[in-house]
This record gives sequence, C-alpha cells and structure tokens, in this order.
Amino acid sequence: MSQHKLKVALICGGRSGEREISLKSAGQVAGALDPDRYEVFRFDPPADLEPLIQAAPNLDVALIILHGRWGEDGTVQGLLELLDLPYQGSGVLSSALCMDKRASKELYRFHGLPVAPDMVLDRKNEIDPDEVIERLGLPVVVKPASDGSSLGLTICRGPQDLASGLARAFALDRFVIVEEYIEGREITVPVWGNDRIEALPLIEIRPGRDYEFYDYDAKYIPGATEEICPAPIDDDLARQAREIGIKAHQALYCRGYSRTDLMLRNGRFYVLETNTIPGMTETSLFPLAAKVAGYSFGQMMDRLIELALERS
Repeated sequence: MSQHKLKVALICGGRSGEREISLKSAGQVAGALDPDRYEVFRFDPPADLEPLIQAAPNLDVALIILHGRWGEDGTVQGLLELLDLPYQGSGVLSSALCMDKRASKELYRFHGLPVAPDMVLDRKNEIDPDEVIERLGLPVVVKPASDGSSLGLTICRGPQDLASGLARAFALDRFVIVEEYIEGREITVPVWGNDRIEALPLIEIRPGRDYEFYDYDAKYIPGATEEICPAPIDDDLARQAREIGIKAHQALYCRGYSRTDLMLRNGRFYVLETNTIPGMTETSLFPLAAKVAGYSFGQMMDRLIELALERS
C-alpha cells in the first residue's frame, strides 16, 4: 500500500529586494524534499496568488521561502491563515514584529534583552545629523526599519557617511534606525520547536577582509564569509547566547523556528535582530547549525514541516 504523499506549497520569489535569494533557497529546499514523501507545487506570489487560493483545499502544508517585505512580514502568513493552510514558522503578529526593527527593539527592551542605544528617524520630519552624533556618537549603524539581508545598511564613521547612509536607508523606508555601532564578534543563535524551544549549535560569523560587515554579498557569495559552528566561545558565554536566542524568540511570539543575531563585545551580548524565515541557500546559517546538530538538509525540512503540522 503506497504512502500518502504530503502536498506541499512551496511559496518563493516575491517582490522584495531579496527575490533572487528566495528563488535560490527554494531550489535548495525543493531538491532536499524526499519525492517519496512530498509532492511539491511552486507558487510565486506576484503571479500565483489566485492559483494558490484555488489549490489550497487540496494542499496539506505550505513552506514560505520568502524574505523581506510581502513574505516575511506577516502578509503571506495572513493569507494562509484565511486559507486554513498550515505553514512553517511564525504567525502574522510575530512576523510583522520581527520585520519592523522599531517594534522588535521595543519588545527586546521590555523583556530585559540587551540592545544598542538607538534613535528612530522619520523621513517626514526634519533630520538633524548633529543631534544624532551628539546623542549616539560615531560610528553608528544606519538601517531601514523594515528590510532584511542588510539591505540599505551602512556603518557611518563620519558626518559625511551619516548623510549618505541616511539617504540610502530613506530610499527604502520612511522610518530609519540609527544605533551605536557595536564592534565585536557576531554570533547567531538558531532555535526551533513549538512548545519546547531548543537552541541549535551557535555560529560565529566572520566576514572576509573585503567586507566591513556581514552585508548582502558577504551573506550570499560562497566563500565570502567564514562561518564557524559551533562558535568558539566559552561555555558560559554559549549558555548566555542560547538563553538570549530562546528569550528573543519567545518575546517576539515566534513559533516553529527563528534565528537571532547577536554582537559580543567585552563579554557582553547585544541583540541585533530576529529572523523568522532564515535563509536556506548553500551558504545559509540555519542549515549549517542543523547539519552540525546531526540533521541533513532533508531531515531539517522534515522537522520544519512536522512543526507546522503539529500546530494545526
């Protein structure tokens, strides 16, 4: 008697600046799903929303492999809720909170998680760069409030850098966050689970000499960054990082899985952001941590699908 294959909606592409990464991730995911267990149907939201709606009653689960706006921000999650189609990862509220760095930083602070001092600037208000420098000093990090993959992010070391960095970020978003630059080691904490949250092995991220920070190219060009897993930090710091990653996941109402990025300076961690749909390319961090924990790429996807169906 043949086993019933799960019908999987693989939702990828989208309209954000991370479209190409989404398509690349989806190719990796599709190749890893066991054809004896899954029947995969691809949907690209700009063209395929109506076909997805029509197919939904005959689908078992969705994998949202979208990054950035119109995918990682709760919009597609809301559609799937209306369609009563289970999906991996966080729900509407959590996805929106994690995508908006203003909201997530407020919740980090409320829950006692350490973050860098910052200011939120509105493009519609007058911007005084001197006031920014007076309050935060230099260097500072400038980034759009609602974008991923370090799009529009600049490290500004002087007043001229700040002016150009603000212009670059405001081109992508009405709201921009300027925060104190934390120079140190970048550690990322992948976690997964529904009721019981488990931290996977930590990863230290070391961008190559050609990259000032872990920017878009450093993330996605193979060999551009050294990713060390498990991260070479002492046991006490590793325990602290895992606790922060799990607490951030819970503070932002995440479910299924997430990855929280931290900076380590002088023995103290600072939370950068929490990603609700971590990348799934061959250079991505979450699959690396799962691999070190003993999961193949296919087994990792099996687990994410199990977590999605468990909630439904």
